[in-house]
Amino acid sequence: MDTPDPKWLAEARKHIGLTEIKGPQHSAEILKMWRDIKRGGIKDDETPWCAAFVGAMLERVGIKSTRFEGARSYLQWGVLLPDPAMGCVVVFSRDGGGHVGFAVGKDNAGNILVLGGNQSDAVNIRAFPVSRVTGYRWPAEVVASAFALPVLGGAALSRAEA
Repeated sequence: MDTPDPKWLAEARKHIGLTEIKGPQHSAEILKMWRDIKRGGIKDDETPWCAAFVGAMLERVGIKSTRFEGARSYLQWGVLLPDPAMGCVVVFSRDGGGHVGFAVGKDNAGNILVLGGNQSDAVNIRAFPVSRVTGYRWPAEVVASAFALPVLGGAALSRAEA
């Protein structure tokens, strides 16, 4: 029997396929994510929005996010996990900043599969080298689930998170 997704991950899956709108118009859904994390002053979908995506998914199910636009803000949020669990928040390093998303599995090469926003300007699942991980976090108010990530295939290696 499959374990159901944590409620924030189920919410996040609803947005797979959402993309930025190129040009002067902006995605209403991405702008709503900024408002959900109390950053309604951001009025475009070009500002890096991975943390807005993670925060909005948490806020929409009643869990307080960092309410900050920086991915690295999640390194101080919730509780630290020694290993990834399905749906945990995973924070990465990258040139010029950080990246944040939700762990959904591993691939056969050992990369972590992440459901995140602003991954090549969209919400999707991409593979990330574990060497880039700077932390795994879990909501403090939710009992931590100790189930392992499944091994899956088919996600492209992430090449752009900004």
